[in-house]
Amino acid sequence: MSPTISSSLCTVAALSGRPGRRAGQPGGSKRAVAQPLAAAAVTEAPPAVIAPPPRPVVGAPRRRGGRGVDGGADELVAWKSIRQERWEGALEVEGKLPAWLDGTYLRNGPGLWDLGDYGFRHLFDGYATLVRVSFRDGHAVGAHRQIESEAYKAARRHGKVCYREFSEVPKPDSFKSFVGQLASLLSGNSLTDNSNTGVVRLGDGRVLCLTETVKGSIVVDPDTLDTVSKFEYEDKLGGLIHSAHPIVTDTEFWTLIPDLIRPGYVVARMDAGSNERQFVGRVDCRGGPAPGWVHSFPVTENYVVVPEMPLRYCAANLLRAEPTPLYKFQWHLESGSYMHVMCKASGKIVASVEVPPFVTFHFINAYEEKDEEGRVTAIIADCCEHNADTSILDNLRLHNLRAFTGEDVLTDARVGRFRIPLDGSPFGELEAALDPEEHGRGMDMCSINPAHLGKEYRYAYACGARRPCNFPNTLTKIDLVEKTAKNWYEEGAVPSEPYFVARPGALEEDDGVAISMVSAKDGSGYALVLDAKTFKEIARAKFPYGLPYGLHCCWVPRDK
Repeated sequence: MSPTISSSLCTVAALSGRPGRRAGQPGGSKRAVAQPLAAAAVTEAPPAVIAPPPRPVVGAPRRRGGRGVDGGADELVAWKSIRQERWEGALEVEGKLPAWLDGTYLRNGPGLWDLGDYGFRHLFDGYATLVRVSFRDGHAVGAHRQIESEAYKAARRHGKVCYREFSEVPKPDSFKSFVGQLASLLSGNSLTDNSNTGVVRLGDGRVLCLTETVKGSIVVDPDTLDTVSKFEYEDKLGGLIHSAHPIVTDTEFWTLIPDLIRPGYVVARMDAGSNERQFVGRVDCRGGPAPGWVHSFPVTENYVVVPEMPLRYCAANLLRAEPTPLYKFQWHLESGSYMHVMCKASGKIVASVEVPPFVTFHFINAYEEKDEEGRVTAIIADCCEHNADTSILDNLRLHNLRAFTGEDVLTDARVGRFRIPLDGSPFGELEAALDPEEHGRGMDMCSINPAHLGKEYRYAYACGARRPCNFPNTLTKIDLVEKTAKNWYEEGAVPSEPYFVARPGALEEDDGVAISMVSAKDGSGYALVLDAKTFKEIARAKFPYGLPYGLHCCWVPRDK
């Protein structure tokens, strides 16, 4: 091996936490050991362990897939499939990274929307691509890798969809195979395990990638990005689906399990280091005919908030070979919208109120409102709310994202603030926490300072909008006290969820950085680091190739 390559490999290993115990690995835990990546000749910075995929040419026509998706000058790298299964290498840093920033940023999301000549329909169909940026001593190493779910491996092996994705279903070869598919759907065998949505670090250090199917819970190595194993729940709670966004702290894990047979939700918790969910309580739906979609939910210090929106699961749509505009859901405005509050300690429901109609993917946070004597009088719960407009789902078809013509078609959104009284009142409130024009009437993909989870807080970090657009195209810092927003924008860029990382020893809520992966207009990709207080750019760590859009992220601190 040449001295240049040897030096590059040493740099990558040092920054990514290897050799030795890996970042986020609990002492004594057993983790799959990855084989070293094959070295490729490196002639210029950044040094790469594997040669990066070629950067797509902006404006070049795109090979048409099975859906006849559009190509052309306006198609951004954000909506293109990643061109290589894995890559790792040192990143060129522009600006100055904080010396205290020491750990690994992970982002999960759909990154592969093509199988041969067949193109997927929807953003949420893509096979999971995990992206990593490891920071240390002002340097950065980047990597990406496909998560090796059974759905992904089967698609690679057979060249076609083999499991039920968000909008895609396997095409039966005969009536007999169609009947078999129905049977496997009822058993859950045909549901995807494509964990392309969330990524969380559990209290014991394990890193878990998630989607809305229970079987799509996969343990990954945060340093090598290897797929380690399935996360097997060792309990009898069952369930085929759950919230894609559990609440995770250093000591526990909370989740909601929708019951499609007897419409309702099971609330469950799991201790750190355990795989056994424990039953806490059950919420029966007040509306019907099925539970409302529960992609996420909030908690406070003492309560779990269970949302029930009129966008409800639909068994008939689950069985369809071709999707409706609402996919696996149906809008039942007449069924009502509700917010339920359960006591964490007893499992008892302490409030169940009707609220105005709402549509949300992501709750931001919740906290307990108290009177002068310290008694809890209400729960405040904030979310990214789409003005009860379900068109947001169909707007996320890849055809719509790739074919932007300059028209302002992004669905309006706001910071929706619920107030849920605990005095027995039958109704709760829902209003905008600040003027939506502050963040361009775009609002999704949010994070807060984790130290304020379930507590009163001031700041949230999210994706907003600069109009006209067809997708959130800014990063925004929301001040819920001053009711203002600071915004970051770069023309033609598509930023993903900003994740807040606190400065060690910080005393102020916004003392830290916000990190976002950005798919740039010129076909490049980079990790953007913003000062969370001023919301000004500090640095960017540049990938030598373009990155597709991704969804959610987490932070894995380095073991000292």
